[in-house]
Amino acid sequence: MRIDVHAHVWTDDYLDLLDRYGKTDTATQRGTGAGLGDEMKARFELMDSVGVTHQVLSPAPQSPHFADPEHALHAARFVNDQYAEVVRRWPGRFLAYASLPLPHVDLALAELARGLDELGMVGACATTTVLERSIADPAFEPVFAELDRRGSVLYIHPAGVGAGSELITEHRLTWSIGAPIEDTVAIMRLILAGVPSRYPQMRILASHLGGALPMLLQRADNQVGWEAPDTPEKPSAAARRMWFDSVGHGHVPALRAAVESFGADRIVLGTDFPYEAGDLFRTAVTYVEHSGLPDDQTRRILDTNAPALLGLAAL
Repeated sequence: MRIDVHAHVWTDDYLDLLDRYGKTDTATQRGTGAGLGDEMKARFELMDSVGVTHQVLSPAPQSPHFADPEHALHAARFVNDQYAEVVRRWPGRFLAYASLPLPHVDLALAELARGLDELGMVGACATTTVLERSIADPAFEPVFAELDRRGSVLYIHPAGVGAGSELITEHRLTWSIGAPIEDTVAIMRLILAGVPSRYPQMRILASHLGGALPMLLQRADNQVGWEAPDTPEKPSAAARRMWFDSVGHGHVPALRAAVESFGADRIVLGTDFPYEAGDLFRTAVTYVEHSGLPDDQTRRILDTNAPALLGLAAL
């Protein structure tokens, strides 16, 4: 079973709804080949070409995060119902994360229960920041507690806001370097808050090999003692409680750094479809195979870690 944990579907209906609620950046997701029409045949052929049996879908960064609670809830229910229908239509191809109407915690808890219990989703997803608030904001801890109680997955994807810096967003760097910077900041905020250790049954899955964290992990260990002395455990220990998708754009040194930093058992296959499509999609898989990692580590990353993370025996 080869599960791609980082893939997307966006329909015009959903993106139009977000536009009506005030989003201004949905053009980035339109026309990318991630819809539900004729492009699906090509998508399945691409998956088959490298043995990907399933993709786990999320709408991030176009998540239903709105200040207006009615807008957030309606958008969350809309996309969750849509994704549930996609999974029902193609059960041998897709799984899905539940989107949450954050920052509204009570509504998010209710929609999480609906997503997991009624719609059969395999976890929840959110962005690294929610309306300029870190995903590690203490206000979101009831969601963490519920995911911990259930032993379920929280998948975290960049919000596409350049970590709140105009030095990134105003200089055409939002996705090339901004996204992995958002990953890095979000993971470290969670670690400094002690979230991985306080909610050990919640399975936190971060994007893009953890951003820059593999390179910075020893630095964080060395400096957190004086910069953030109330951090409950070393960042390296906390990071190894988490999981990271393998989206590295075919860059073998980055993959090897993540494996050496976190352990091969903490890396799961991801492609970021449709942004890695065609040959880039195939490379997202084959670069793991050709990385020079031992065969048992390659097999874990490609075929066994994701089913274990998601609590799936066989599909």
